[in-house]
Amino acid sequence: MLIEQGWVTSCRQCVSPHFNHRPNKEVSLLVIHNISLPAGCFGLPYIDQLFQGCLDTNADDSFNELAGLTVSAHFLIRRDGELVQYVSCDDRAWHAGVSNYQGRAGCNDFAIGIELEGTDTQAYEDVQYHVLSQLTKALFDYYPELDATKVVGHCDIAPGRKTDPGESFDWPRYLAMLE
Repeated sequence: MLIEQGWVTSCRQCVSPHFNHRPNKEVSLLVIHNISLPAGCFGLPYIDQLFQGCLDTNADDSFNELAGLTVSAHFLIRRDGELVQYVSCDDRAWHAGVSNYQGRAGCNDFAIGIELEGTDTQAYEDVQYHVLSQLTKALFDYYPELDATKVVGHCDIAPGRKTDPGESFDWPRYLAMLE
């Protein structure tokens, strides 16, 4: 994968308005998340809509709690392996919320957020691990402060508040693919 000015050139770009500039150029953390809208439903347009700020909250009763929410991630890896980018990695996406990594608050300032289309309890697809590992390696090459010791789950930086990527995420498998 080729990255130019923070954008992966070989993926679908679906630009989000929910970002701002990083307070400095530092990218030193990779955060793995999961998302499905509605919960447990895959392949629908609602994740793109949420990150673009145009989610029809009347489309599903569960969307009422998302009204007015301004969130984004840098990337989404869909169940079929499609890679979507919403925010340049050089900018700050709004994915981590209230968060702390090794005593540093505000992980959005220095982290890249990757969403996997999935749930905490349903196994992820082989192709998602493949795309995730390829993306991770490209990010390691592009951002010298990143390495396998600086990859965490959302649950690790927001314990008690977040549980993703969940028990279904195979950390040993993913990390072995990075070697």
